[in-house]
Amino acid sequence: MLNSTLYYTMLTRDYSKTLANTAAEPTVQRQTAYFQANIGKVKSVDDLLNNGKLYNYVMTAFGLSDMTYAKGLIRQVLTGGVSSSKSLANTLNDPRYKALATAFNFAANGAATTSSASTVQTTVSNFAEQTLETNVGKTSPGAQMALYFQRMAPSIASAYNILGDKTLLSVVQTAFGLSASMSQQGIDQQAQTIGKLVNIADLQKPAYLQKLIERFTANYDVNNPSTTSTTPTNALEISSPGISQSLLLSIASLPQGGS
Repeated sequence: MLNSTLYYTMLTRDYSKTLANTAAEPTVQRQTAYFQANIGKVKSVDDLLNNGKLYNYVMTAFGLSDMTYAKGLIRQVLTGGVSSSKSLANTLNDPRYKALATAFNFAANGAATTSSASTVQTTVSNFAEQTLETNVGKTSPGAQMALYFQRMAPSIASAYNILGDKTLLSVVQTAFGLSASMSQQGIDQQAQTIGKLVNIADLQKPAYLQKLIERFTANYDVNNPSTTSTTPTNALEISSPGISQSLLLSIASLPQGGS
């Protein structure tokens, strides 16, 4: 099995191609076609919540598939919008909810919300990324976490956002050797600790973000030796939905460590 460092390097070397391969999966194409054909019929929050296929697609696209059961919460997030600092989307300290409420801003745009080409495209792109991450996680949980952190980094505005997302927090804890027991500390103390280690503003800079992710995957591989391989040719044994065989074969040309 590939280690997470090598797998992440392979996937992101031509990330646009990797995503295109995922979007071309028959199952993804069918789900996306349904979404594109029917989302314009949604004129309210309840319209979205009451259409299971559309609701599940949107929730998956914004990384909230584990919260599909919480329709009451999602209704409050969507009806509250993002214009007020006191809205639920802004107070949950979880960037996923704010991203959802920003894209589907029924509070500001009403029935016209779903006619936005930007909203549709953002959701479709997000769905492909989420599907890719899920597929990668079947082979390399560490690489999946790295991809997730890379995707979410632009929306991280404070250390509290990291604390509010278990995957973001796990990446930071692993990257800097922080014990999971830090969760027993007060929330402000935890935020202060993270703030000293991670320059939140620099997460917008590709070079800084890349170094942080590389630090995470290196430490993840050390902490999870059973998931690492001694030779990159092991990639030939992998079968991951959404990742083309040619992309997997290309790993044979990579030196150990992906450098």
